[in-house]
Amino acid sequence: MRGKKTYRPPLFLMGAAGLTAVAIALPLTYLVIRTSGVGAEQLLTLLLRPRTLTVLLNSIGVAVASTLFSIAIAVPLAFLTVRTDLPWRRFWLIATTLPLAVPDYVGGFALIAAFGPKGSLLQLWLEPLGVQELPEIYGWTGAILGLTLFSYPYLLLSIQAGWQGIDPTIEEVARSLGYSQRETFFRIILPILRPSIMAGGLLVALNALQDFGTTSVMRFDTFTRMIFVQYRYTFDRNQAAALALILVSLVLSLLWLEYKCRSQATYYSRSDKSYRPPKLVRLGVWKVPAILFCFIVASLGILLPITVPVFWLLRGLTSTGVDDIISLPKLMQLAWHSMVAAGLAAIVATLFALPVAILSVRFPSRISSAIERCSYIGFGLPGIVVALSLVFWGANYLPWLYQTLPMLVFAYLVLFVSQSIGTVRSSLLQVHPQIEESARSLGRSSWQTLTEVTLPLVCPGILGGAALVFLTAIKELPATLLLAPIGFNTLATHIWKATESVSYSDAASGALVMLVISMSCTLLVLSQSRYKTLTLEARRSLQREAD
Repeated sequence: MRGKKTYRPPLFLMGAAGLTAVAIALPLTYLVIRTSGVGAEQLLTLLLRPRTLTVLLNSIGVAVASTLFSIAIAVPLAFLTVRTDLPWRRFWLIATTLPLAVPDYVGGFALIAAFGPKGSLLQLWLEPLGVQELPEIYGWTGAILGLTLFSYPYLLLSIQAGWQGIDPTIEEVARSLGYSQRETFFRIILPILRPSIMAGGLLVALNALQDFGTTSVMRFDTFTRMIFVQYRYTFDRNQAAALALILVSLVLSLLWLEYKCRSQATYYSRSDKSYRPPKLVRLGVWKVPAILFCFIVASLGILLPITVPVFWLLRGLTSTGVDDIISLPKLMQLAWHSMVAAGLAAIVATLFALPVAILSVRFPSRISSAIERCSYIGFGLPGIVVALSLVFWGANYLPWLYQTLPMLVFAYLVLFVSQSIGTVRSSLLQVHPQIEESARSLGRSSWQTLTEVTLPLVCPGILGGAALVFLTAIKELPATLLLAPIGFNTLATHIWKATESVSYSDAASGALVMLVISMSCTLLVLSQSRYKTLTLEARRSLQREAD
């Protein structure tokens, strides 16, 4: 019987996963080529500088802190929105996910405008009470706050998908054995959710390591800001490449730590038995604190970034008029460009993520593990490094692809494919392999098993991963600035250019349009996820009746 459980991976899976590894290797190869131009003595001096050590500690510190704070926010939110009778659960589900749609630079400016030491909204409100200056938000405080508020949804979506896949009978059995609700969560549910927490937490930490907008606005030195200064002001690409390699080493260390911490136990929680919705936990007197918690998180994560652009827009309308601020055809063109590029990125990243996730879960080996680990490196690279590496390869070896939409989508694939892999992998871990083995024993080929059995079961994870890629790609800035075709402006580039020219009213209109698109995308994904789940359960019911 054991021999039947071992299958060789199909060639089409190995080929597609291999292409993903090659895509990730291109920026790394570029970094090695550039770093080789730095002499050994110069490289050693760069590594041993006190400033380099400070930047290293800063990067590690914000990654750890933002991940821990994100877990503290995401786990309670996932529980409240999935497993309780929280009032307006659907609304809070959307409101707490939307911070993913906020560009980091817009969110950073909003935090400074609201809580800055001087001239901020809060300081102006408190000035009649004698408050002339607030504590500094720049530095550690602002960087950790910004990274947490606008990256915790990575964890939230991953944990929600994992929680929805838990069979409610597991909790019922635990309660029947005398476990309290608290013991059931910490001893049963939390270990089952561990893959989802690890996948989402890895994305949050990687996002903190590669972030540029928040740390720059908050005047906090990390590797991304230091690399940007090398490229922008010193034009020393060799030293910048050396710093980028240090950042890649950090990412590899993080991946190794995640691999060691991940339990080797199985986490299958959904079988082929009839699935029924879990019984919601009644909050009782905790409803008011739960609503207050959701309101505070949603206000800081989405209401604040909306309020500040609205203030800029109204201020511009008052001073210059509608015709000078709002250009509807221009905004529609920017929105269309953004949706086309992000939509293609979501499709391509999902197609490449599926074989990597399936290989790592169903066909574990050193090769599949290496491909999966490699896929996360791209998300840890700064967008400017990936963009410049593709400029190097495109200008020198593929001039017919240089500054075209396919090259831009390829950059998005390198940067964001790990987001889709993480959510698909956590969903696939909850599908028991006996279901696929049964399909093969009934004569299904590997391709038929994949399309007819595996993909429908992991559909929520696929949709969640595609949504993450879309929402992240639509606000990507450095890669879009350097690789987009001439004249192909997006909302992200428009907001950045308007902000640089201190045209905050024009930037506000683009930011608000971006939020509308992201909200519509979130609603669509949630409705499609529910539809797919209901369709799958109907198919199972019909199959049982036929048997």
